[in-house]
Amino acid sequence: MPSCSRLFWSIIICSFIAGCERGPQFRSTDITGAPYGHTLELTDHTGKPRRLEDFRGKAVVLFFGFTHCPDICPTTLADIAQAVKSLGADAERVQVLMVSVDPERDTPEALAKYVTAFDPRFIALRGDLAATKKAAGEYKIFFEKAKSGDSYTVNHSAQSYVIDPQGRLRLLVRHDRIGSDLAPDLRAILQGA
Repeated sequence: MPSCSRLFWSIIICSFIAGCERGPQFRSTDITGAPYGHTLELTDHTGKPRRLEDFRGKAVVLFFGFTHCPDICPTTLADIAQAVKSLGADAERVQVLMVSVDPERDTPEALAKYVTAFDPRFIALRGDLAATKKAAGEYKIFFEKAKSGDSYTVNHSAQSYVIDPQGRLRLLVRHDRIGSDLAPDLRAILQGA
């Protein structure tokens, strides 16, 4: 019997240690340590140059979109706004950034009006086409203009990212999972996960 008891406790202790070593259990895709998403340098909708480092100490939710988007972008930003609002006082420790993938039409004025309609704390970032391509490439975001009637639309990747307060890329959040996954994942990130 004593050897069975030792075996039982050995299994319990090993299971506990293994569970502790797994780290946080996020609902979104954990991409901690990904070899991309380290930099971001664009201008915000007020004309101020911004770098990712400017937001250290806050969790950052990063989304690439455009103001003329008919569905995914406004839905995503509304879902992000709701998730952040649900954090209560901790919402002040989160910064939402939307990078425009339509530098031709997304003027600073248009971006300011657009993102702040979802939450006055949201910041839009933009650059010329070269800067936009560089930022999109850093986060593995695809975008391209596509003719639509007598105008155009922009096809683009729709995921969002969460960057922790230390500036590390941590999570990839699918656009259709923001409503269910983002708030609990932000809580975990803000608690130091």
